[in-house]
Amino acid sequence: MAVRICRMRSAMNVNQAAYHDLCCYTLTHGDPAFIHQYVVDAFAAQDANEGDKPIRITFALIGLYLHVERGFTGRQVQLAHMKLARQKRQWPVLQIPANRGEISAATVLATEPGAERDELIHQWTVSVWQAFAVNQPEIERLLQEHGISGVHSVRWTR
Repeated sequence: MAVRICRMRSAMNVNQAAYHDLCCYTLTHGDPAFIHQYVVDAFAAQDANEGDKPIRITFALIGLYLHVERGFTGRQVQLAHMKLARQKRQWPVLQIPANRGEISAATVLATEPGAERDELIHQWTVSVWQAFAVNQPEIERLLQEHGISGVHSVRWTR
């Protein structure tokens, strides 16, 4: 199994490998805020390209916006994503800037695990969101359209 993982990593770029390692770190973190969601959204936005399905970049930017601008925890962002995913619709094509933020998954992974890394994960989300902020009006419109605006507005119902 370890050999298979090493072979897979050799085919990845440095940031993809760092992203996978960060996922291992955040999924075993145990933090009730669920910082794993921040890593998923920041990486998805930074890694986006014109060939991606619009839902990928839209959900990543929604997650970053909710965290950075509205103070949502990762768990609350996840609930918002679940609420939005129940709505079948055509997602907008958003702008993908050339500069995607100054912090990368590799930068975060190079930081000592613990409080320092967790803070850098937050700074990473801020950096990526600021790079994509040209899309803020469209993200706010989508959230308003689906009734997601404040920290306490997201309720997951079956």
